[in-house]
Amino acid sequence: MKITDLSVRRFRYISNTVRDSEGHGHPGPDHEAVQSVLTIHTDEGVEGYFFGSPPQDLISSLVKPYITGEDPFYRERIWHNLKERQRLNMATMSDRLLNAVDLALWDLAGRALNLPVHKLLGATRDKVPAYASTMCGDDIEGGLGTPEDYANFAAWCIERGYPAFKLHTWQPPYEGAPDVKQDIAACAAVREVYGPDAHLMLDPYHYYSRLEALYLAKGLEKLDYYWMEEPMDEHSMSSYVWLCEQTSLPICGPETAEGKMYTRAEWIKAGACDLVRGGVGDLGGLTPLMKVAHLAESFGMRMEVHGGGPGNFHALCAMGIPGQYYERGLLHPFIDYEQPSPWLNRLDDPMDEEGFVHISQLPGLGQDINWEYIEANLVE
Repeated sequence: MKITDLSVRRFRYISNTVRDSEGHGHPGPDHEAVQSVLTIHTDEGVEGYFFGSPPQDLISSLVKPYITGEDPFYRERIWHNLKERQRLNMATMSDRLLNAVDLALWDLAGRALNLPVHKLLGATRDKVPAYASTMCGDDIEGGLGTPEDYANFAAWCIERGYPAFKLHTWQPPYEGAPDVKQDIAACAAVREVYGPDAHLMLDPYHYYSRLEALYLAKGLEKLDYYWMEEPMDEHSMSSYVWLCEQTSLPICGPETAEGKMYTRAEWIKAGACDLVRGGVGDLGGLTPLMKVAHLAESFGMRMEVHGGGPGNFHALCAMGIPGQYYERGLLHPFIDYEQPSPWLNRLDDPMDEEGFVHISQLPGLGQDINWEYIEANLVE
């Protein structure tokens, strides 16, 4: 089997999510938006798909010349070749581009062999407990505007079945943000609702100073929080070494720092984190994510996966020392997460009443794609 082409199709849908000037998502009025699907074609008619692809011109110029004619099962070689070409193309050849190609290749392999990806990797489980992961704080009445709003939403999440809960608190451009005392107040309100035994986490503003991050960590120690993510610029690894030495609160990272598995290895060696963090979008695909999972396992550490989606979900179901939770979200009182995207016939991550998400047993990434909808809404 050989790769013969890569194509990107763009199609319209109605979204109720908007982004603020800093790029954070919030509920908003219905509006037309555009999604894209990358297809990798082969000479045997087997295809692999990925939703959220970079534009066709980038795929055609930066990827297609180097993988056309390759055997699609040679994912490792393809990933390394593309990674090496990033060196002189960093402005356009992002890790998210590598992720799109890598996941489409994994999807293709599963479809070719009629197996879900987690079983290709070597499955360990078919369901994972989820935590409710909120959108960032906002100023919407009844949304996530106050600590009491977070508490009210946490109560709803308990009723829905989520065993654990993570706050994304207020960040610029909202007035008064960031504010460590406001963050702690919201975390305290959620602890009051969830009770003393539940696992609670915080992902705050990402550019606090050392002393602000320590103040926040000490507050979360008293509230017995399970971990905190990225309270400071992750380019300063020494700041995270310092923070880990100053607090008993587990620190999870790095999350967005460039450098793939190499950066995670340096953080582990330096003692800059207690839990390793990685996601397909941060690292450039499922192929490097599994390298980080195995790296963490060799140190007896958990790797908590960053974000949801089928690529991250299949990794969680194939890890030796498993990540404890699937990050389900981003959630908000005014967003119906249980409604599948219109290009899918069902959710990628259906959750039962006990808080477990169940992995699809369909081949590849396991997505049940609504091709009729896509074809009817193509953007020329």
